[in-house]
Amino acid sequence: MMNKLLKIALSTTSLVGLCLMALVVQAGSWDNFKLRYFHLTAYLHNQDQEITDLQKQNLNPAKSTRINLTELLNGGPPKDGIPSIDNPKFDTAQTTPFSKTETVIGVVINGEAKAYPFGVMNWHELVNDTVGGVNVSVSYCPLCDTIVAFNRSNTTYGVTGKLYQSCLVMYDRADDTLYSQPWGMGIIGAKVNRNLKTIPAIKTTLGAWLSKYPNSKILSTDTGHNRDYFSYPYGSYYTDKQIIFPVRNQQRLTLHPKAIVSYVWEADQQTPKNQFSGASYQFVHDQLKKVGEKVVEFNGRPIRARWDSQLQTVLVEEFDGTPIPSSTAFAFVYAAYFGK
Repeated sequence: MMNKLLKIALSTTSLVGLCLMALVVQAGSWDNFKLRYFHLTAYLHNQDQEITDLQKQNLNPAKSTRINLTELLNGGPPKDGIPSIDNPKFDTAQTTPFSKTETVIGVVINGEAKAYPFGVMNWHELVNDTVGGVNVSVSYCPLCDTIVAFNRSNTTYGVTGKLYQSCLVMYDRADDTLYSQPWGMGIIGAKVNRNLKTIPAIKTTLGAWLSKYPNSKILSTDTGHNRDYFSYPYGSYYTDKQIIFPVRNQQRLTLHPKAIVSYVWEADQQTPKNQFSGASYQFVHDQLKKVGEKVVEFNGRPIRARWDSQLQTVLVEEFDGTPIPSSTAFAFVYAAYFGK
């Protein structure tokens, strides 16, 4: 009897193993398989913590929301399951282990320059830091390629594990308000509709950044967490057409969904449900690289976007040269968040 049971168990295990291998082959790689099915880990974690924490403040999330709560999706990890970096350490150009080809987020405030490698940001998504005497949070969403840096004042921000239109939803640890990262806006909680004070941050390579800011500090891999900061954990996601989570307005896309754009946005005082209200504009990197510069009417004034050949990226500015905060993004993001 025991031998029969053992044979059944071994046969079942083999069958499960074969099915798993078939799914991995179908996905194209182990990393692609993990990405495609990672959301199923939501069943292993408490996915109600964000809403519960708001209810503890006698808030009714259904009334204190900018979005349809049904579109706040479980990404897999629980609240803080993707750990923000709250006490960042930094290397120099001489001590960083990252190569010059590493993609980084560059920030300069009051003469102090810092670079945040994607190798680290892919795993942590948020760094609570101080740059040039200003308390900032630097955020990155690997699923959307969006970069938003903002003044965090005296609080810190964490990763909820939730997604809205496939993108990072952050939360303020002072009051648990949930923020949509691409909008830089409170979407659920006490500060719903509040717009964060954004700071210019650019996507470039470490080599290009250091050529312009040789004394820049570079975020260290000494984070207190065990991660492989030199491997990309999302398989072929960065360049293929697959979007893991549902997003809207994709029928409006004329670009490859993962084409790189930079967008600017300024919210107005209107608060329509589940929509952005205000001015926005996107600049397609490949197009701007060819023409060099583009002037557009934005929120009642002309602004300029230009291809910076040194940093190999798009910079957006007022006509007097003042930088305008912008975010890079996959093309599908702009359509989903700004409806254009």
